[in-house]
Amino acid sequence: MKHPRTPRSARGRLAAAVVTVLLLACAVTIGGLALGGGGGRAPALVPAPSPPDVPVGRGAAAGLTGTVNALQARLRERPGDWSGWAQLGAAYVEQARTTGDPTRYPQAENALGRSLALRPRGNDAGLAGRGALAAARHDFRAALRDADAALAVNPYSERALAVRVDALVELGRYDAALAAARHADAVRPGLPAFTRLAYVRELHGDTDGARTVLDLALRSAAQPDDIAYVATALGNLARGQGQYVTALRHYGAALRAVPGHLPALEGRARTYAARGQLGTAARELREVVRRYPLPGPLAALGEVYEARGERAAAQRQYALAGTWTDLARANGVAVDLDTALIEADHGDRQAALRAARAEWGRRHTVHSADALAWALHRTGRDREALPYTERAAAPGFRDAAFRYHRGMIERALGRAADARRDLTAALRQDPGFSPTGAAAARSALASLGAGR
Repeated sequence: MKHPRTPRSARGRLAAAVVTVLLLACAVTIGGLALGGGGGRAPALVPAPSPPDVPVGRGAAAGLTGTVNALQARLRERPGDWSGWAQLGAAYVEQARTTGDPTRYPQAENALGRSLALRPRGNDAGLAGRGALAAARHDFRAALRDADAALAVNPYSERALAVRVDALVELGRYDAALAAARHADAVRPGLPAFTRLAYVRELHGDTDGARTVLDLALRSAAQPDDIAYVATALGNLARGQGQYVTALRHYGAALRAVPGHLPALEGRARTYAARGQLGTAARELREVVRRYPLPGPLAALGEVYEARGERAAAQRQYALAGTWTDLARANGVAVDLDTALIEADHGDRQAALRAARAEWGRRHTVHSADALAWALHRTGRDREALPYTERAAAPGFRDAAFRYHRGMIERALGRAADARRDLTAALRQDPGFSPTGAAAARSALASLGAGR
């Protein structure tokens, strides 16, 4: 559904509002995970381990801000401290991730560059930090190069091992990512390795295996932040399978461990939306975007408003998501996937197609394949779109939104039996995968002469 472009003066006010929120946003815990739009879960990275000297057990922004301030003071006195510059760069990356503020990335780049200039050889911390920055900016080839270089110096670098798995996942090299996750688990077992191994197993279609790994990780978690992160991951896994009661139980555990934990709050809000509790979902999503205004939760809130018939409120959320992507792009972040997903359903379809093609040109993942397929469908290129739906399912990954997209493409091509199969499968797997998408799937099935 195309929404009118926001006037330039209004976009300026929205940009100012986003920057204000970003600067005031509370940090989330070390286990924070941004979830994406489309009603499903994003191709978001599992967070890397904390940088050295960054407190893991604190959910408040003050802990990380205090660390940054202390490092800055130390480096004013000892500007030749290459290790301190690496720590500061890693802390800036963490600040950007936990607040949703991409303006921290240039600061991280400067600090890490200073570290590597002071110690160009044997600086695994600087290389791993630069790899984490590249991954945060969605430059996954650079992230992989830096992770490999760091591991050549220190094969046990937890950060480099984590970044390597992330980069392989986000480049669509899923078999290599599984091998890398298993290696990380063997040489540095712990939550960063466990959670990555679970995610790669899920991408291969092994949801039972992913759940087993996360259950083990939860039993080994001791700090509240770690408990909240793993419980949220279990909630996300359950929600993606339509197991809403189980999902709410896991999100509740996460929020008991860390009250106000944003990833759990967002997951719980999406679950309420899936169950049709739109008022509760809107209330909780408003709190999420107030503190963490990223495209995924903004679009999710927009879809909740749209499902409630509040179109003007929905348009404001979609416009804010576009403003965030503009800000992120200005700070070196590749945001074509976010742009493609939001514009395809809620904005400029041709812009969605351009962004999806650009993303596919950079990396071939299940998410970029699905985004390109959907953008092609939304611009009337269904015959061209269908092969990309097959690429999206190739490793075994099963996502309800992906199945919905494929079913709608098949319906447009007149393949009624295939469309009924895939739309039914989407609704059977996750009946409320999107407040708007699930309703469209049911309407399409009705038009095909089939119910659920």
